[in-house]
Formats: sequence, C-alpha cells, structure tokens
Amino acid sequence: MSEKDIIIMRDGLKLAAKVSIPNTEKYDVVILAYGFIGMMDPKVNDLLPVLLQKKGLATIRFDFNGHGLSDGMLDNMSIFNELEDYQAIMNYALQLEGRDHLYLIGHSQGGVVSSMMAGYYNDLVDKLVIMSPAAALVDDAKIGTCMGVDYDPNNVPEKLDFKDFQLNGWYFRTAKFINVYETAKVFHGPVLALHSENDKIVNPYASRHFEAVLDNCEYHLVPESDHGLHQNRAEVYDRVVNFLTK
Repeated sequence: MSEKDIIIMRDGLKLAAKVSIPNTEKYDVVILAYGFIGMMDPKVNDLLPVLLQKKGLATIRFDFNGHGLSDGMLDNMSIFNELEDYQAIMNYALQLEGRDHLYLIGHSQGGVVSSMMAGYYNDLVDKLVIMSPAAALVDDAKIGTCMGVDYDPNNVPEKLDFKDFQLNGWYFRTAKFINVYETAKVFHGPVLALHSENDKIVNPYASRHFEAVLDNCEYHLVPESDHGLHQNRAEVYDRVVNFLTK
C-alpha cells in the first residue's frame, strides 16, 4: 500500500492531499488534519499515517488552503474556510467505494476543526482523535492574544504580524464566536483526547473540557511532552493506533 498525491477542489481552490488505500474490498478510512500553519509533512503525525496503513487502514492527509501545496494565501486562513476545506475532504472520503468506518484525527487547530466536523457529521463519523486541541483559541480571541502576539480585541487590526507570516483580522473577529464544544458534543461516538503535559500553547484544560462535555471521551495526559507531542511520541502512536483498531 503506497500513498498517491491527489488534488481535491474546493470553490475553485486546489487542495493538495495524500491518499493511501489498501488492496482490500472493505477498509476503514482515517482523515488527518494538522494545526495552525501546519502541513502534511508534520511534526506530530509523521509516522502515524504509516502505522495506520500497516494496520490496513486507508489514510487521507491534506494541506488546508494557504498551507503547503494547496492553493490560497496563508493570511486568508480562518476557522470557517478550514471547515469548508475539511468538508471537501470529507466528501471525497465518503465517496470511496470500499469505505467502511470513518475516523477523524486532528492536532491543535486541526483538533478543533476535526471535533466540529465530527459534530456536523455525527451520523457518518465513527471515531474521533484530538491531540492538544486548541479550543482555547476562542477565549484567546476574546482577550486579544494569539501565539504570544497581543492585540486589542475591540480594535482588531487588518492584519496581525507574526515572525514569519501575517494573519488577517477576519480570523480573530470570527474566532471569538466559534462554538467548538457545543458543536463537538453532538458527536456521541468514541473519542480519544490526548494532551501534552508541558503544553505552553494550549492548556490541558481544553482537553479536559472535551472530556467533560463529550459522553464517550477517553482522556490521557502525555507526560513531559510539549504542544507538538514531540516527547513520548511512541505512547501517542500506540494509543491512537490501538484506539482506532480495537
């Protein structure tokens, strides 16, 4: 089983994706979504698609608009248009002939949109994995801070400057009104929530909140790990693979 590069269209934008389908009549499909300015060549999920493929699962990973190999401008990113990207990927996955179960995996901001997609598609998604989900972005937008950069939430700038990129004010104006937990809790299937113990970007409370509002959520704190879960990664892999294949 090998990956192939494909293009999935969304409102005239070309979204780059990598797809791996096993040579079996039926198979479970896993969609992997990455975080804030993350790409398909990730820091967290680098071996995860390979490990899932070895277990006979199909995998779809992709770049959101403005990221990596996909069309669009990074500074036009918003939670709303990432949800639209995700919908296009979902439509592709749902049309696969051999699809049996559908699983979603998301890290950081990818965890936020994955949890929301599980809510929107609660009748079609079977399992959800969220890793250091950045649900705190809502409260951060309300007080005016993002990744260590502060701004006035009552006078949102047209663009916010980060070290290597800019982000449009629309991202921050809309982020404060995103109903992450209210949307996610409509999903009643099994959920695995993993959070990094030494996360300096998203407090583990975000995952604990998911555990509280979801009625079938298994929560684990990964010891000595940072937001990217770079430490004790073997535990992350084991927990995710076992959760999706049990």
